[in-house]
Amino acid sequence: MTKNATTHDTRQELEHEIGACRLLFEKKTRDYGTSWRILRLPSLTDQIFIKANRIRSIQESGENHVGDDVRGEFVAMVNYAVMALMQQELEAAANSQLDLPLDEAMSLYDSHMRRTIDLLADKNHDYGEAWRQMRISSMVDLILMKLRRIKQIEDHQGRTLVSEGVEGGYMDIINYSLFCLVRMTEEQETDN
Repeated sequence: MTKNATTHDTRQELEHEIGACRLLFEKKTRDYGTSWRILRLPSLTDQIFIKANRIRSIQESGENHVGDDVRGEFVAMVNYAVMALMQQELEAAANSQLDLPLDEAMSLYDSHMRRTIDLLADKNHDYGEAWRQMRISSMVDLILMKLRRIKQIEDHQGRTLVSEGVEGGYMDIINYSLFCLVRMTEEQETDN
């Protein structure tokens, strides 16, 4: 069966993008271990901000002086947001160690990604895949808005009156980044 413009297997498309993100995380963990564990949550938030801000700057200027592709920045945002979720869990655990064995790091990665993708599936159902009609630039703006909210929550030591907290923000960043990766893959396939 030939895939046309209106036929999508969203779960399969997302799993493909998650697989690419996971593979990079695993390779970097093999190279560097879990050196990211030294970072506090606000530092991870700022790493995501750097990536999102670079994407927006390239979108607005049309220029890419560094040469690294934008796709890689979305993958990095997924992985940094998963690291933030992992770090949040590990900081809450007593006697948490900085250096995690590869299998433990991957197990944590998979656990947080499963929870996030389940949330994505629920939201995607309720919103009727509206993201497929959104501009990638709008999703980048939404990621930047989520980051501003996370920074405000962090600046208030995690206290909120009615907000969901940083965990929901990180999960939304993962979801928007994955949506952008799927959309970029679709656009690339259309161009070829």
